[in-house]
Amino acid sequence: MFNVGDFIVYPMHGAGTIDAIEEKDILGEKQAYYIIKMPGEVKVMIPTVQAEKVGIRNIIDKSQAEKVFNILSENETQTEMNWNKRYRENMDKMKTGDIYEVADVVRNLSLKQKEKGLSTGEKKMLTNAKQILVSELALVENEEQDVVENLVEQKISNSFKTFKVENIGDTAEVNKFIPFDGESDSVVG
Repeated sequence: MFNVGDFIVYPMHGAGTIDAIEEKDILGEKQAYYIIKMPGEVKVMIPTVQAEKVGIRNIIDKSQAEKVFNILSENETQTEMNWNKRYRENMDKMKTGDIYEVADVVRNLSLKQKEKGLSTGEKKMLTNAKQILVSELALVENEEQDVVENLVEQKISNSFKTFKVENIGDTAEVNKFIPFDGESDSVVG
């Protein structure tokens, strides 16, 4: 049972605050509902008896947040090469509501996007996964969402520099680059 003022996570939607617990009569049935205030001034009603079934949980603590930031700093995990199978795998991870799984999705898709781009569906998934991740981390860190979003981006950029940029010359797809230093017009091979 959650209480008014508790910070919670609603899988696939993100983190929010329980604004109230109200009894409502809907379709002739009286039930208690959690009224959850989500980012963007959205309010969601969840029957209290269904909260556990839909995966509502308390937000993580600071030590767990540190583990999330560490996940964002790691190299991507092996994923399916076929984008639609990868999409299904990532969707299954997000549905769990587990922040570590969501962080894994954000990192993997962000690195793929930086490396070679994403399908439209994966771009939407990345945007949604980032919103879910940032909404929870902002509450944990007691920070504005844009500050946390910048921190997430920084961790992913560092991961890309560490694990991808140094290996880019090893791939057959990218074997030449054009320097952007303004001093040379030649292509370096």
